[in-house]
Amino acid sequence: MSLEITINEAIKTAMKAKDKVALDSLRAVKAQILLLKTEAAGAEVTPEQEIAILQRMIKQRKDSYEQFTAQGRTDLAAVEEAQSKVIEKFLPQQLSEQELESEIKKIISETGAESIKDLGKVMGIASKALAGKSDGKSISEMAKKLLG
Repeated sequence: MSLEITINEAIKTAMKAKDKVALDSLRAVKAQILLLKTEAAGAEVTPEQEIAILQRMIKQRKDSYEQFTAQGRTDLAAVEEAQSKVIEKFLPQQLSEQELESEIKKIISETGAESIKDLGKVMGIASKALAGKSDGKSISEMAKKLLG
């Protein structure tokens, strides 16, 4: 089942439950999917693109949350946090720190990376291999830690 169909079903459920936060979040996801479809001239949206949309939306909300918190706007920060939790439900299961570390160790051994100079090589492969399972920031931090 595509993400678009899943989101449409979730929108119906949120409408019936009168869950405004979930409804706003889901409508934003649907809008991004429709935008991607129109940019691709009606081409089918791939699962990788769907995951990228969700990750970008979560990142935007986390950044907004941090800014609102720094400015003392807890009311707006709470909305952003709630929306990111709703969107996260549609991502694949995220890797734990230990799982992420073992995956990046495998990639480092496969590429023959030895120092921080090889970070680009590792990040290129890791970003593609772990797309949807972990965010880029976590991947980068773990790679730097293991190579440094």
